[in-house]
This record gives sequence, C-alpha cells and structure tokens, in this order.
Amino acid sequence: MALTLASDTAVSKRTGYPGQMRIDLMAGATLSVGAVPASAEPTILVFDSGLGGLTVLEQVRRVRPDGRYVYAADDAAFPYGRLGEATLIARVIAVMERLIAVHRPDLVVIACNTASTLVLPALRQRFRTPFVGVVPPIKPAAETTRSGLVSLLATPGTVARSYTRDLIATYAQTCRVALVGSPNLANYAEAELAGEPVSDAALAAEIAPCFVSTADGARTDVVCLACTHYPLLRARFERIAPWPVSWIDPAPAIARRVVQLIGPAPRRADAGMAAVVGTFTGGAPASAALRASLAARGVADLGVEAMPLVLQ
Repeated sequence: MALTLASDTAVSKRTGYPGQMRIDLMAGATLSVGAVPASAEPTILVFDSGLGGLTVLEQVRRVRPDGRYVYAADDAAFPYGRLGEATLIARVIAVMERLIAVHRPDLVVIACNTASTLVLPALRQRFRTPFVGVVPPIKPAAETTRSGLVSLLATPGTVARSYTRDLIATYAQTCRVALVGSPNLANYAEAELAGEPVSDAALAAEIAPCFVSTADGARTDVVCLACTHYPLLRARFERIAPWPVSWIDPAPAIARRVVQLIGPAPRRADAGMAAVVGTFTGGAPASAALRASLAARGVADLGVEAMPLVLQ
C-alpha cells in the first residue's frame, strides 16, 4: 500500500499524545537528560515484538560495550500490528512489568515503531525506569534527499498512525513522501534469521512502491526504514532495488540518545563485550539456524519468560 502526502499536509490534531509527544519518543521518560544515574556497567533492556530490535541492540552495544544487555522478544504476540490498540497497550505493560521486575534495567529501549508510537506514554506513566523509543526517521530523510522524493517503508500500522503524519508535516514539508505499508516484510526478516529466506521476487514486490519517478525525471532517492526488522534485509534491498537510494536506519540515532541519557562508555581497556541475555515470551525452542543467527549478534544466553497471548 502506498500513499503520497503533499508538502502542505497539515499537522494532525488527533495524535492523542499530550504536549509535544510527537517529537518526544526518543526522550528518557519524563526525566531530564542529566537525571539518569550514571552507571559503569548499566543494564540495558532492548525490547521488541520479535527479532527486529537486534538491529538496535547492535548499535547500542557499539556505543556502550561495557553494558549488561537483555534482549527481550515478545514473540508470543508477534506481530503487534494484528492487535487492537487497547489489547496492545495492555500486553506491553504486562510484559514490561515482568521484565523490569526480573532484570531491573537502568534503561529500556523500545525497539519497535508500533509499540513506541502507541504504548510509550502509558509505559512512562507506569514505570520510573527511563524509556527510549523509535521514531520513523523522517527528519534525517528530509535533510538527505536531493530530489525531494522520499519513501517511508513501514508496517501498515505505522503508516496509518497520525504520529507518522505529524512527523512528515513537521520535518518534511518541502518533500513528497510516499507512505508504503508492507504487510509481509517483518515476517520475511524473521524467516531470514531462521535460515528460511524468501525469494528476491517476494522482497522486490514489497519494496517496489517505494521507487517513484515523476514526469520531469525526478526519482526517489531516500527510503526510511521505519520498522526495526527492515535493516535485517538491507543488503538484499540494495541488491534488488531498481536504482540506488539512501536507506535511513534509525538505530544509530537511538544509540546516540542512549549515550545522552546514561553517558559514554568509561575510558578503560576494553575487556570485550559480554554475551547478551535473550528472553522470549513464546516458549517454543529456537531452531539451530536461529540460534546461530542470534549468537552471531551476541545473544548466546537464551531463556524463556513464557507469557502466552490471551485474546478475549
């Protein structure tokens, strides 16, 4: 699904977020930047519905290699886009209550656009732990484009949210932004890590609406990857794209925000990064191929925090 927004799109009045929430997803709860206690070995919890948050985990570990990391995947409820808003909010709060009680993180990264744009206000009201969310990378895309044609590749839920349209109206008023809602790419990324990659043709069909050309010869030159799963497929996107574009991944910006909140790594000899504790809510054992993919990304200590999804 693709929808093009003209440059005169008005800022939505129906965000449902208090104050300036549309530009506050990456903030650290309601705390000021200097309010998070410094820690030599901070415990950082990276949370997603599935495996897409691994792309964020990688970037955050690079800037704080001294940290203790927990990667939590709510795979029992994956994908989040199929859940109603009230169900999703209740689900994430319930899972987060258990994760925070067990792991006591100094900071939580919500490495999921769907959860960030919908659940973060409720999480920040419920918990004292600072949260950093994911913002669709509209601002850097607008700063990067030369043609003025930008595409936002996301899940259908992120495409539909007024938060996304707010960002476009705020930061990309001079651009034509094509909103491309892919129903399948997150599942394709999960399959890739599980050793069951889909065909180039299947991927090409999902990204094809991102590539827009106009009668005067202008072409899309920037694509925002507005789902943390999508950078897992970036190398393949680059290979099958009809023409070269800049692919904007929000993960490095999230890592920079984490450093702003908890400080840089201490200046000392690097003893190497510890293995990441991985926890999954689904309860099913990981395949050998998936275990290998996780281990390659530092997640070698796998556990289960079983929380079946019960839909009423």
